[in-house]
Amino acid sequence: MNLKLNLEKLKDFPNNKILILITILAFVLTALISQLIMAPIEAELKNSTGYGVLEFEFAWTSERINTIFKAWGSEGKKKELYVTIVDFYFIPCYSLFFAGCILLVTRNLQGKFQDRGLLMTITPFIAGIFDVIENINLVLMLTNESFIYSFSPFLASLCASIKFGILFLDIIFFIIGLFTIITKKLK
Repeated sequence: MNLKLNLEKLKDFPNNKILILITILAFVLTALISQLIMAPIEAELKNSTGYGVLEFEFAWTSERINTIFKAWGSEGKKKELYVTIVDFYFIPCYSLFFAGCILLVTRNLQGKFQDRGLLMTITPFIAGIFDVIENINLVLMLTNESFIYSFSPFLASLCASIKFGILFLDIIFFIIGLFTIITKKLK
């Protein structure tokens, strides 16, 4: 009940102008970090070795991690470490962007759909928490070989799966919410 009361505040706070500004700023930062820093390094690693960040995130086992690290070599591992550190800054950007988009749509919905939307507004931050746990495990493996043979490969992949699953649900909710608003306005 207390969570519902706190989420109800999102109907009005922050006001729409500030929410739009935050969402646009988060989008710009997300796009800049992604396209100027992460994508070029990812493309270089993927093109030169066949392995990129997604293969690393979804390696699941120490054997797969070793295969990727062997292909990358020490320079590739340094590049991936840099990208993973940058990802810690990327997380709040995409979380704010997704949450802002969901909240903007949710404010135009009604009833139980709006209640679900208010709850969905916090899910990008939950995805971000899983991303942080994933990144910590990726950094541990990149900087200390003993973590390759620990629970880290599995935990990183599990957290990546949950993160992407949540973000996928966020996108689906946003699309359905937007479709609902457009359909209602056309009637």
